[in-house]
Amino acid sequence: MTSTTDANTDTSGTPGTSGTPGTSGTPGTYGELRAQLATLTTEAFRPELAEIDRLSTEEIARIMNGEDATVPAAVAERLPQIAAAIDATAERMARGGRLIYAGAGTAGRLGVLDASECPPTFNTDPAEVVGLIAGGPSAMVTAVEGAEDSKELAAADLDALKLTADDTVVGISASGRTPYAIGAVEHARARGALTIGLSCNADSALAAAAEHGLEVVTGPELLTGSTRLKAGTAQKLVLNMISTVTMIRLGKTYGNLMVDVRASNEKLRARSRHIVSLATGASDTAIEAALAATDGEVKNAILVILGQVDGPTAARLLTESDGHLRAALAAVRTT
Repeated sequence: MTSTTDANTDTSGTPGTSGTPGTSGTPGTYGELRAQLATLTTEAFRPELAEIDRLSTEEIARIMNGEDATVPAAVAERLPQIAAAIDATAERMARGGRLIYAGAGTAGRLGVLDASECPPTFNTDPAEVVGLIAGGPSAMVTAVEGAEDSKELAAADLDALKLTADDTVVGISASGRTPYAIGAVEHARARGALTIGLSCNADSALAAAAEHGLEVVTGPELLTGSTRLKAGTAQKLVLNMISTVTMIRLGKTYGNLMVDVRASNEKLRARSRHIVSLATGASDTAIEAALAATDGEVKNAILVILGQVDGPTAARLLTESDGHLRAALAAVRTT
């Protein structure tokens, strides 16, 4: 799900406001912004790569590959903080809260991507994991000028979702200074929601604004300031962790099997049967019978086979165990 607010109006501000000026900004204002950017490692110039365009294609590819190889280590340095943020998120989602990503440009697109993959992977409702991008849906494919500069736009997007204290809002910004991401976190925190700030610079304003600041410092980019590269890769890795581990905590998996997968096409229907087979070791005939008895629900079918119960009983046990298959199986074995 993406933001429904299209930022086609002027979001320019004046010095001293929460917005930053648009194309009509003064030279002095741009000088101030340039000074801010100069302090960010993601914007740093690398003189040793100043003639990279003169190298062969394979040489450039090897350099890029070497740069990308450093990203997992940067993420690893923040694993304790990431784990704490995930546990807090899962606790709120278990109470019915939502996971909401908010970002601009590449960061926003990564949030929308992660949110859009949760329904087919974990059978979540599209409203449970939401991606907001500054400028609305059109910003997924076309830059919306000025949208990222508005804290007010972020607040409006969250208000449109009727934010609650059980929700979690993840502000995403490579620089850690994007007003839209900071505004989302500030507004969410004021409403009592859990807040996470994901950036790729140390001592960022975004991390400071959030309850859980995750600063994965990936260093200067191959192309100066192109944060869709290492910073984007780091953000993708962390978002993968947040959504995937949260869903594991919520019982959306059984071991490493996606037992809540939504079988919406032929490939996923075949995968569903493979998952039931891996979990139970049952024959194809038994698998088809269990899926037929449970309207194609993989988790329920596994419980039917392993727990030797009928479809309605499997559904009841899973409801009583909040969707956790291991707990439902334990309940069968103790009765």
